Amino acid sequence: MSEYRQHAAPADARQRRNAKPIICYSVDQLPSYDHQFYQRARSQLTKVDEVIVPPRDAASFSVPAGHFFRITSIEGSQVGDLNLFNVHNLQEHFYSGKTRQLHASHLTVGDRLWSNLPSLRAIATITQDTLDWYGWDQDGAGVHDVIGTRCDPYTNQLLKQTDYHYCCHSNLTRALAEHLNVATSEIEPLIHDVLNVFMCTGFSKDTHQYFMKASPVRPGDYLEFFAEIDLLGVLSACPGGNCGSSHSDDNTPCFPLKVEIFKTTDENLARWSNSEISKYSGSHGL
Repeated sequence: MSEYRQHAAPADARQRRNAKPIICYSVDQLPSYDHQFYQRARSQLTKVDEVIVPPRDAASFSVPAGHFFRITSIEGSQVGDLNLFNVHNLQEHFYSGKTRQLHASHLTVGDRLWSNLPSLRAIATITQDTLDWYGWDQDGAGVHDVIGTRCDPYTNQLLKQTDYHYCCHSNLTRALAEHLNVATSEIEPLIHDVLNVFMCTGFSKDTHQYFMKASPVRPGDYLEFFAEIDLLGVLSACPGGNCGSSHSDDNTPCFPLKVEIFKTTDENLARWSNSEISKYSGSHGL
């Protein structure tokens, strides 16, 4: 609440505040999470690729539709910032805001990652989460959030008046530019708000400010996804390390992250198909 509030509460303030909360989106019509399908598919996996993301840097990886990919902590407590793109059309990418509205502020098994408008379709589904035990802690924090954006050099310059080039935004920009062999200036506008993998976050109870705290992730923990379309992923190993003290500097111990790509059997995918783009006509009333 702002310290500059100037207006007294009206006589019916309590009545107004006691209005019943309504969940904004009724999600009963969303495709249900087919637990048996995903578990059967992941029971017969063959590893086909692996990428190591260096500390305070980022790396790209490709995941064909119908494959699984797993982000794993391997040396120390470390969070990661994830961008996902349709490999055939980079204009279609992960939409954290709509994902948050359709699921929750923090994601886990059964939640899907949705793409931006006008496609608006599930591009990945979370199938395993070794931190699902964490739930909500005494501070109201949880893991794997879609409420933060990504640490970036512009905000760092605004708040600290210094240039720091290894913020997650810059890491993701460099990695995508290198993957596509283009200039960073050309590709930077495609970098988007992230899934904060392993990050432990919430809003303070008094000022309602976004906060971070030390991640509960430990080596061996992982978050696993199923690719609903052909994906290009870019993952940054955040300069904040486990985000228990600071970020956007070199003061915090940081560790690499591992991305593994797995193929299931063709039999397991016999009745599966890529998710479809929105059926909205696109006329916008004209």
